[in-house]
Amino acid sequence: MSSAFARLAPFIQEYIYREKWTDLRPVQVQSIAAVLDTSNHILITSGTASGKTEAAFLPILTELYERPSASIGVIYIGPLKALINDQFERLESLLQEADIPVQSWHGDIDQSKKRRFVREARGILQITPESLEAMLINREADLRRLFGDLRFVVLDEVHALIGSDRGLQVLCQLQRLARYQTRPARRIGLSATLGQPELAMEWLAGGTNIPVTLIADQSGRRKVMLSVEHFVRASDEDELNLLVGEQRFLQKRRHPKVEGDLPIPVTDGVDEMFHHMAAMLNSCRKTLIFTNSRNDAEEIIHNLRRLTGVERDDEDSYFVHHGSISAALRERAEQEMRDPEKPACVAATVTLELGIDIGKLDQVLQLNATNSVSSFVQRLGRTGRRGGPARMFFYVREDELDPNAKVGRQMPWELLQTIAIIQLYLEEKWIEPPDIPSLPFSLLYHQTMSAIATHTELTPPELAEKVLSLSPFKKVTFEQYRMLLRHLLEIEHLERIEGGGLIIGPAAEKLVNSFHFYATFETEKVYVVREGSRDIGTIQMLPDVGDRIRLAGRAWKVLTVDEESNVIHVERVTGKAEGRWSGDGGVIHSRIVQRVRQVLAEKVEYGYLQPRAVERLFGARQIADLSDITREPIVPLGGNRYMLLPWLGTRETRTICLLLEHAGLDVRGGRQPFYIEVIAPSEQHIRKCIDVVLAHPPQPDALIEAIPRYRLHVHKYDRYLPEDLLRTAYCADQLNMSAAMAGLQGLVR
Repeated sequence: MSSAFARLAPFIQEYIYREKWTDLRPVQVQSIAAVLDTSNHILITSGTASGKTEAAFLPILTELYERPSASIGVIYIGPLKALINDQFERLESLLQEADIPVQSWHGDIDQSKKRRFVREARGILQITPESLEAMLINREADLRRLFGDLRFVVLDEVHALIGSDRGLQVLCQLQRLARYQTRPARRIGLSATLGQPELAMEWLAGGTNIPVTLIADQSGRRKVMLSVEHFVRASDEDELNLLVGEQRFLQKRRHPKVEGDLPIPVTDGVDEMFHHMAAMLNSCRKTLIFTNSRNDAEEIIHNLRRLTGVERDDEDSYFVHHGSISAALRERAEQEMRDPEKPACVAATVTLELGIDIGKLDQVLQLNATNSVSSFVQRLGRTGRRGGPARMFFYVREDELDPNAKVGRQMPWELLQTIAIIQLYLEEKWIEPPDIPSLPFSLLYHQTMSAIATHTELTPPELAEKVLSLSPFKKVTFEQYRMLLRHLLEIEHLERIEGGGLIIGPAAEKLVNSFHFYATFETEKVYVVREGSRDIGTIQMLPDVGDRIRLAGRAWKVLTVDEESNVIHVERVTGKAEGRWSGDGGVIHSRIVQRVRQVLAEKVEYGYLQPRAVERLFGARQIADLSDITREPIVPLGGNRYMLLPWLGTRETRTICLLLEHAGLDVRGGRQPFYIEVIAPSEQHIRKCIDVVLAHPPQPDALIEAIPRYRLHVHKYDRYLPEDLLRTAYCADQLNMSAAMAGLQGLVR
């Protein structure tokens, strides 16, 4: 460690002394050698708050200090504006004594700061993929001056990029930038959670011939404190009666000589779960509550404010943090969490799952199961950052059980999924491998239009050379690309001019010239919510005047709705209100579903389960045992309904449903991916239909023949693709035929 420290630039050594670091962490020592002694790309994977950012930047800044770059020397690409802002503050502190400028660059940054940085063109640029796309399109004449001597590209939160069009867009951008550089920049990827790192290494090197060095933190285990409890969502009337009964009991204890009932203040019912959360907050100063939806985050903070009597207060310690909250309110939440003197509680979605520094957390609470082991590990890693144990409490909530419901609806799937995810990580340290799209045609459309917007006019061969050479499109054939270009000419997104060149067509001019074009993810249609002149945030679903909506953890009454400008004016109220966002669940891996089956079949007691969760699991195992759902692949539900249990993941189950429909069966959904419900005259009939499919497997394109085009729109620009390419991409990246056929064989074994 001392030899690694001695290699760092003097200003970095002084910073380490000033901050009273006792040593360098192992991952930092390894990265110093990898950066300074090799010319490889580097993938650094280690736990949250393990010093990954410093592991990358300490040797990078040493390199820039000793050999200054003739242009911008480093690009840091972050998936969130808030993450970039956070890293900017950390780097600015580190660079106080160095002559290396650093500039964050996204839509919230002042234009004058951007212009000043571009004039100097050196140091470190921190940028989102969307802002980098805008720079590639609009500053083509300056790119060689800006990035000609680019040395490093730091890709943060690689796991959040790798399986998406956005991550593939970044690879395209880096290859496009390399055309203006004297030599390709080295890439350094950072991630706390990666399954099968070799796939991430291959992704990181995309479009280059540079090898990748893997640095994986193998330091000792840390202490983890986990708890899981089960709650039932009570009806308003039942809960109100419960609360009134509790208050009557307390009044009798306080006033034993008073005859009759004292008046009880009228209050809305609040689920028991929120009472438990409020009690958990009393024991800790800093709590982060994770939810899987914006509606849930809003509901939690709204009810905690009601329970603690601060619903009318303008200033309190409760905050909501998600993508629909205004930037000012999100930043305030982050600041309050970082302030060690103030108590704070924030309910958040994925926006705080990534590596934004929010100081020392006492505990993380999680409502319902995460969709992945990766997400669980990320969220767990937000706590226990200063040597203490990582503390995470799961609240698993379901509606009141109907004793007459079919077996599938009696199972606590959220609880079972939570246990399965925890066990997969505790037992095996297993994390989902990256799922990288093979035919990203939506991105192909985007990069085609981006290339033409950059150069104004390109011939088809020039376009193919610039776009098809990008690594995300290595499986796209020339014939498929010709099909796309012909289609874009037909729908007037491209126009052929005299001489054979292609330009942006009239039907696409507005689309390409909008700032929304820079993003490869779908931009929601939203309505801005304002209290007076202050922006509170945005909602998706348009309310009526007089409706009460929930936003930023408070209730608001709608005063006016301006549909033309998409602005809603509100005033603060108290009481109940509704969330205004839509959304669906994520993709669940087959390993999680299979571990759910094991949870039901085994007799293991899990030490982290609280009493009611233990009781609910015991009941679920009894139901599973009586109904044979862990042993029998087809279970009759009564009448002409049957439960099919392939025990496979979301993608595989989706494919099985299509195969069953292709065989003529009436598929009614069920709780996918855990089970499928079908209507059939008999179990024998189901088996015969499956045997036909196994004997004569349909081609994937025939399988989705009856699916309406709009249901095939998975990515932002799918609507502009020719139908043949759209269906080809859906079959390649949304279905899994081999696993589904094996699953069908299991159903009729």
